Amino acid sequence: MKVVLFCGGKGVRLQEDGGINLPKPMVRIGPRPVLWHVMKYYAHFGHTDFILCLGHKAEVIKDYFLHYDETVSNDFTLIDGREVELRRRDLEGWRITFVDTGLESNLGERLSAVRPHLEGEEMFLANYSDGLTDLHLPKMIDQFRASDAVGAFLCTRPQQSFHIVDFDESGRVRRIGPIAEADVWINGGYFVFRQSIFDVLGEGEELVAEPFGRLIDRGALMACRHDGFWFPMDTFKDRLALEQMLEQGTDRWALWKESDRR
Repeated sequence: MKVVLFCGGKGVRLQEDGGINLPKPMVRIGPRPVLWHVMKYYAHFGHTDFILCLGHKAEVIKDYFLHYDETVSNDFTLIDGREVELRRRDLEGWRITFVDTGLESNLGERLSAVRPHLEGEEMFLANYSDGLTDLHLPKMIDQFRASDAVGAFLCTRPQQSFHIVDFDESGRVRRIGPIAEADVWINGGYFVFRQSIFDVLGEGEELVAEPFGRLIDRGALMACRHDGFWFPMDTFKDRLALEQMLEQGTDRWALWKESDRR
């Protein structure tokens, strides 16, 4: 299945790390950008045909892949100080289509812009490109395929550290506790769509506003609940947390590492 990746964000809340000068998906976790981690996740499950919806500083993303250095994240042998022999490769079998979808376009507009590249695809995947998970993707796809839904998304618990408060009409607090422990579920940014998503996506509309509202009215939108690992990279603090997981070997999203070792 083809994978549509929304890559036009500016990463304003990552500006403490200089992220404001980069497309948000290009802010790094370790030696590689978060976009690479998302793509490696999909490739692990056999989905290696990517469509990148470009916007802010599109040239940075293009240049990164056009001059991709396999030695950064792979073992290799250097022969005679010149010839590089890779022990394994990252992008083998990958097909990446780069599409300029506008500097200020919303997600719905970006998705509409790449519609010609999805012709003939009964179903396709899509992603915000800024969150990581250990979700077993085939299960989500199988559930969606067996349904008559038009769209489905990963539904997960929020990871923010703030507290949720329950109080009565007089303002007397009945309970306060971490939001992660409350019965609150959010859109995790991992999507599966059928081609008919374009039938409900109007010109200029935001993807998760009007179109999803129409699907809800028709009973054609699925939420795929995931109790496992999911972590967004919205802020500088989030990036530091993901960096720490990578350094400590608790990067649960890196499902491909076991395959690489084999």
